[in-house]
Amino acid sequence: MKDYISNLSTDIPAGIVVFFVAVPLCLGIALASGAPLFSGIIAGMVGGIVVGLLSGSQLGVSGPAAGLAVIVLTAIQDLGSYEVFLMAVVLAGVFQILLGVLRAGIIGYY
Repeated sequence: MKDYISNLSTDIPAGIVVFFVAVPLCLGIALASGAPLFSGIIAGMVGGIVVGLLSGSQLGVSGPAAGLAVIVLTAIQDLGSYEVFLMAVVLAGVFQILLGVLRAGIIGYY
């Protein structure tokens, strides 16, 4: 915890720089995937600033993946709206957290 606090003075500016560098890519991927442009900005903030602060790694690379744009576009079209897609993503996240709490990953050992 002590290292985490002492590194904040360098992690915060680094995360902000990563965010600003990734903004054009984030906006392009949001546009290509049929999502609102603001969601690209949020992805850049999470990938640059939040992950940079929470990871504790000396080197971190995070942000949107261009290869997933087609998958997201197809999912949004199949589900009918962006809001329904977001609900599906939230439910998938809750399901993953639940499986993690239940230690269901042990199945992969066999």
